[in-house]
This record gives sequence, structure tokens and C-alpha cells, in this order.
Amino acid sequence: MNDNLIKKTDIQRIAKEGTKIYERIKFDYDPKERGRFMAIEIDSKDIFLAKTSAEALEMARKKHLDKIFYVVKIGFDVAETMAHSFLSTR
Repeated sequence: MNDNLIKKTDIQRIAKEGTKIYERIKFDYDPKERGRFMAIEIDSKDIFLAKTSAEALEMARKKHLDKIFYVVKIGFDVAETMAHSFLSTR
């Protein structure tokens, strides 16, 4: 990941817009895709689904090389998603 890309990206905008997009579409994916990860590119609104967040991000970066993505675990709130991420790295 390019450090300059992270520095120049408005992370709050990605979180806000990503949340809005997910709230509009989540019922199209939950419960059918519950537990999978979704990466959203907020400008194009492209969606990438995978078993893990790393896989979803890898798919997203292939199409949008210089972007930062909003990632959510389908059917879980942010605290549950972050706890899962923390536990899976231990």
C-alpha cells in the first residue's frame, strides 16, 4: 500500500460514503452472503465479495489500483467486524 495514497485520502469520507452505500444494498446480500466480506469502491460503487477481507481487497485492487476501500463483514456491525479482525490476527 502506498503511504502517500493513505495520507492524501479522506478516510472519513470513505467511511461515511461506504456506510451509506452498504446501508442501501445490504438487504440484497444479507442473509445470503452473511459472514463474507464486501469491499466497496465508493466513487464507482463497485462491490467485491470474498471469504476474507484480504481476498475482497485483493479483488478490488486489481480493478482500482490507486484507491482505498470501505470493507464490511456482511451481517455484522462494525464492532463485531473489528473484533473478528483482531482475533484472526492473533
